[in-house]
Order: sequence, then C-alpha cells, then structure tokens
Amino acid sequence: MSKPGTAGWLAGLIGRAPRDAAPFQQALTHGSANAVNYERLEFLGDRILGLIMAEWLYERFAGEPEGKLSRRFNALVSGETCAEVARAAGVPAHLILGKQARDDGAADSDNVLGDVMEALIGALYLEAGLDEARALVRRLWADRVDTQESAPKHPKSALQEWAAANRRKPPEYAMTDRSGPHHALRFTVTVSIKGAGEASATGGSKQEAETAAAKALLDKLTG
Repeated sequence: MSKPGTAGWLAGLIGRAPRDAAPFQQALTHGSANAVNYERLEFLGDRILGLIMAEWLYERFAGEPEGKLSRRFNALVSGETCAEVARAAGVPAHLILGKQARDDGAADSDNVLGDVMEALIGALYLEAGLDEARALVRRLWADRVDTQESAPKHPKSALQEWAAANRRKPPEYAMTDRSGPHHALRFTVTVSIKGAGEASATGGSKQEAETAAAKALLDKLTG
C-alpha cells in the first residue's frame, strides 16, 4: 500500500499522474514488505538507464574515444550515483519497507535506493516508452553529466597506475569483514601497496568497498 503523499510526489517526479500506479508502487516496494517487489523492474530499468546514458554520452561528448566514454558511463550509472539521484528526488520518504528493513536502515542503503531508482525508470518505460524514460533520466542526471569536465578515472585504475609509476607492486585487496542482514549487507575491504601504505573502506558490495578503499589510499598517497 502506497504512503500518503506518494501519488502527488510521483506526479511531480514524472511530470504527470501515472496512468496505472501499480507498477510504480511495485518499484518502491522492498522484498521485506511481503509484496511484489522492485527486483524485476530494477532488472529492466538498469538496462534502460544504460541505453539512455550511452546514447546521451555519445551525443554529448562527440569525438571522445570509447575508453573515456566508458569511464563517464560507469561513474554515471553506478549504484552509488543512482542512490544519490534517488535521495535528491525524494525517494526515501516513499519506500515501502518491512519493519525489520526499516529498523536496519534500508531507507538509506545505497543498494536499495539505487535499485529503486532503476525500478522507477523501468516502470515509466513500461507505461510510456523510451521517450518519457529518457526525459526523466536527462532531467534527474543533468547536473551530473553537464558538470563532468573530464572523463573520471576509476579509483582502482588510478591506484594501479600510481603503483606502476612509483615502481611498487600492484595493489592487493582483501575483504576483512562482512556484516548486516541480507538486504543490507556491508563489506569492508582493505587495500595495500607494499612499502607505501594501506586503507580500508566499507560499502554495500565488495566492488563498492574496493573502489572506496582504493580512493582512500590514493587520497592518502597523493594528498
């Protein structure tokens, strides 16, 4: 069951009242609520977002080589970015969660918010097609695309390059902790470069934690 105010918020988000609220309600529903949840819509929305973003970057940064476009793309469709977009759009207040998930902080989980944002894109695509989905993505992501001055280098790649340039062995990553309930797992990873230093970070996935740890170590080495 949707929350009070969700209908008006959805109309503001997509620019009109949904013709059928059910898919959007499903997109906002977490598995802990014992109802049809966002997972299938997230699967679809992830692919729709990827197509829209690839098309947008191809047009926006005409002439850039594939490698730079890929770095831009990966940063803009990452779970972390999708979660940031979801927060800015007001998604957390409208999530439908079971009690345990609420108590565990799922409303502020990057994993949950990122998936829900993609599910909402999937729901809009099913209802109105690619043009409206594209309009939503371009509006919500506009600041992030337009303020990208250069193609961001992935922290793990940048750390690898630092090690090579400074004649060090490649970085080594080790998962040092895994905790939390299934829907809100937290992974802690430590990255080290022999003779240079180490740093640890926590994330909602092993990949996210590795990326954050690489960034932390790189900041430490170059700051």
